[in-house]
Order: sequence, then C-alpha cells, then structure tokens
Amino acid sequence: MLRPEDFFDLEGFEFRGVFDGCEHVWEALTRAGRFALEYIMSVDSDNMVRGTVMTGAHIDDRDAVVIGEGTVVEPGAFIMGPAIIGRNCQIRHGCYIRGDVIVGNECIVGHASELKNSIMLDTAQCPHFAYVGDSILGRNVNLGAGTKLSNVPVLSIRDPDSGKRPTVKLTIRGTEYDTGLPKFGAVVGDGCQTGCNVVTNPGCLIGRNTLVYPNVSLKKGYYPPT
Repeated sequence: MLRPEDFFDLEGFEFRGVFDGCEHVWEALTRAGRFALEYIMSVDSDNMVRGTVMTGAHIDDRDAVVIGEGTVVEPGAFIMGPAIIGRNCQIRHGCYIRGDVIVGNECIVGHASELKNSIMLDTAQCPHFAYVGDSILGRNVNLGAGTKLSNVPVLSIRDPDSGKRPTVKLTIRGTEYDTGLPKFGAVVGDGCQTGCNVVTNPGCLIGRNTLVYPNVSLKKGYYPPT
C-alpha cells in the first residue's frame, strides 16, 4: 500500500534507482540529492547540458546540473544543483529549482513554480505558480495553478538544543508511521490532478488517478487510488 510501486509505474523511468529498496515511498526523498550527485558524477563533462539554455536563464553551477537533449530552459529560470533534468522538458520563465531535484523526461516546470528536494516522474507537470517541496509527482500528474505542496507543519518548532525540527508522523488505518522527515510535502500518484489553489498539508499520500478539487486544503494522511 505504501511502496513506490503502489503509487507509480516505474517501468522505463530512467532514474528509478532512487526508489530501489524503499519499503515506504517517502524514503526516496532522503536519497534524491545523493542519487543526483552520483548520477551527475557519472556523466561526461562535455555532455552535462545537451538541451537549450536560453539567454537570461541562470545555472548556478554547471558542474552540478544535467540537462537532457531537447529540453528548453527559458529566460528567467534559475537552477541550483544538484539537479537532473531529463529529455524534452520545458523549464519555463521564472521557475526556481533549488537543488536535490530529479526531473524525468517530458516534464513541465512552469512560471513561478519552485522545486526543492523533489522527484518528478516522466510527463509530470507543475506549470503555473506551484510549490513542490520535499514531494514526489507521478506520471501524468498535473498541478493546477497555485497548487502548494506544503512541507513544514505549521506547529513545527526547532528543538532549542539540537536545532532540529520534529519528524512528520502519519497514522494510516490505525498504524502510526514516523517518516523520519522533518520536512515532507506530498506523494502524488500517477494520473492525479489538483485544481487551482489547492494546498496539501505536510504528509499527504495521494493514490493514483485521484482528483483534488479547486481550493481544497487537504489534511495529511493517505488517500486511496481513484
């Protein structure tokens, strides 16, 4: 019920290795940055950027970003590494990619959309004014304009001694799961769509082919498929 395969079709996903050995789907978020770095280190330095980076786009460190063939990065986009961006993607004007990000093939990261420590499977889209923090988007996911995948609980307070935040915990069918993540947005399964101005509260697990209606504030927890 909570495995990566329960939310996503991983067959043919070039970067599926980030999910290897994950008992619970959210565990992949602890690996995204390391996986991206290891992949980037395996790429020949002459082939790091195979797409088109238009004048006015900014890549913070070209040694820490891979951009696939056919991808277009428009003016005003800002990309920090480590980041993998696959083939034939649209990285549109004004988007902000903050690092520890894996973007599959044929994805859209649109105007005023922000990604941080997140994974997008092939054909996922966050086209307009979206925040995708510590989250995973499946195939053919479309986030309606203004969708925010909130990743820090409003009552989260750093411990004064350790400086650490408490981890996000979920109760699903009577069992409590400690995700081990102080910041955890949403897992959005294949084929899901959100309407405009949706907010998912930290720790939402949304099963495949589910619709979230416009203006909904979705409580944390597990939402089964369809």
